Amino acid sequence: MLSLYFEPAESPLGWEVPTVVDATGLTGPLLEYVVALGSTAHDRRSHALTVLWDLLLPVPVAAIPSILPDDAQTRAVALAIRANPADGRSLARWGRDVGSSARTLSRRFRSETGVSFESWRTFERLNAALPLLADGLPVSRVAREVGYLTSSAFIAAFRRELGTTPAAYFNGTSATSTD
Repeated sequence: MLSLYFEPAESPLGWEVPTVVDATGLTGPLLEYVVALGSTAHDRRSHALTVLWDLLLPVPVAAIPSILPDDAQTRAVALAIRANPADGRSLARWGRDVGSSARTLSRRFRSETGVSFESWRTFERLNAALPLLADGLPVSRVAREVGYLTSSAFIAAFRRELGTTPAAYFNGTSATSTD
């Protein structure tokens, strides 16, 4: 991944918010070239940017909510899951570990994040899975690394939250297979 920031006024594209783009083909090397030029070679940079603006294509990005709770005990659980999404402790076990009841943690997760504990954990697991999948790791390995016992359970959660399978998401298709 390469991140570049342009002043909105510098770009003729009219994008005023950060935008993820497809960096395949010529776009990736051209972005690296622009970075290497820096601000010293004004004419060459200007020419490269003219070509770059023609090549940039935004890509859809899944937004998976990931709000951290404010309550100290609930936040401790959330941070521990974020650090290790494969941790499968139940809410009752988490409660014992942080000195709270499962019911209190459940209520706080819902009130402070807007979703249940299980939904929040699913979001965290999917957030952890996306970079692994983008790196080309097999779905079965990613599923295990983020806490799913089977690939099919992971694919089902992925499809439920993102509307497609992992393979289709990264291939830009709407396939319904379960790799």
